[in-house]
Amino acid sequence: MKLSDFDYPLSTDLIAQHPLQERDSSRLLVLHRKTGDIEHRFFKDIVDYLNPGDLLILNNTRVIPSRLSGTKPSGGKAEITLLKELDKNTWEGLVKGVNEGTVIIKGRPACRQTGIRANVTRLERSLAKVVFEFANKPAGRQAQSRGPEPDIRDRLREIGEMPLPVYIKRESAATDKEAYQTVYAKEEGAVAAPTAGLHFTNTLLNALREKGVRIETVTLHVGYGTFKPVVIEEIEDHKMDEEYYEIPEATASAVNSARSDGRRVIAVGTTVTRTLESSAIAGGSDKVTAGKGKASIFIYPGYEFRIINTLITNFHLPKSTPMMLVSAFSGINLLKTTYCEAKKTGYRFFSYGDAMLMI
Repeated sequence: MKLSDFDYPLSTDLIAQHPLQERDSSRLLVLHRKTGDIEHRFFKDIVDYLNPGDLLILNNTRVIPSRLSGTKPSGGKAEITLLKELDKNTWEGLVKGVNEGTVIIKGRPACRQTGIRANVTRLERSLAKVVFEFANKPAGRQAQSRGPEPDIRDRLREIGEMPLPVYIKRESAATDKEAYQTVYAKEEGAVAAPTAGLHFTNTLLNALREKGVRIETVTLHVGYGTFKPVVIEEIEDHKMDEEYYEIPEATASAVNSARSDGRRVIAVGTTVTRTLESSAIAGGSDKVTAGKGKASIFIYPGYEFRIINTLITNFHLPKSTPMMLVSAFSGINLLKTTYCEAKKTGYRFFSYGDAMLMI
C-alpha cells in the first residue's frame, strides 16, 4: 500500500491543544464496522455499549517527564526529549537546537542551575546519543563513601517536563503532569501517553465493573516507534522500533478465557492492541502468553487480528502507524469516511482530542 493512501486534510483548529476539564466529557464517535453506522455520544456513555462479561484491557504505563531544556556553551537554547535508556545515564533521544556537543541542563524555573551536562552525539536525523555528567561528582574513595553515581532518572521529576507532541503548540504546563497520564498509570517508562485511556475516570471504571465488565491491564512502554514518521511510500517496507511490554498472568488467563467463551476482548488503544497481537504471534497461536517481550509488530490493512474484536481509540495523525492499525481494523475506506464525518461534526483530534469506539 502507498503512504499517500493514509493521508487526509485536517484544519489546525481541530487539533486539541488542551485537555478537557472532565476527562469523560469528551465526545465519543461509535462506529459499527459491519454496517458503517455512526452514533455521536459522550465518552461517559461508553457504559451503554459494554456488556457483562466483556473484557476491557488497559495499558498501565506511566509517562516519564522526559523533556529537558538547556543551553549550549554559546548561550543558544537546546531541547532534549529522552526516548530510550541505553545504559545508566546514557540515552537515545530527540534533540533540537544542537547538532553535537554539550548542553547545560536547566531546572525549573529555567534560570536555575542543575549541575548536569548532556554530551550529544548525532545518530541519524533528529536522533542522538545523550550521555549525562554531574557536576561536583565525588571521585575515588570519596565517591565510594557517598554511594553510587547519580542517575538522571532520579532527577527527571524535578527537572523534566512532560513530552507533549509537537502538534500541541504551547509550552508544557504543570497541569500536564497529571492530565497527560491515565488515571490508572502505574509502571513508569513511557515517553508518550497511551492516549485512548486518557478519557477514563475512576468513577467510570467503577461503573463498568459494577455492570459486570472485567478490567485487566498490560504494560507497553510507548516509545519512539509508536510515533516515528513513516518516510517511505511503500508502507510494507517500514520497520517499527521495539517497545517493551509485559502481560500479567491474570490478564493472559482472562484474555484466553474470553476468547474461548466467545466474549469480547476490548482493547483501549493501539498500544494494547499491539501488545496482545504481538504475544499471540510470538506464540504462534490465537492465545496470549503471560510474560515480558518486545513488540515490533507493524499492523496495516490486510492484517488478520487474532485477539481483539473491539477497539477504543482516538483520531490519529495522517500517515501515522496508529492510523494504519486502525485502518486494518475497520478498513481504510470506512475509516476515511468516518474521519470525514468527525471533521464535519467538530470532533477534536489527536492526543487531547475525542475518542472513537469501533464495534
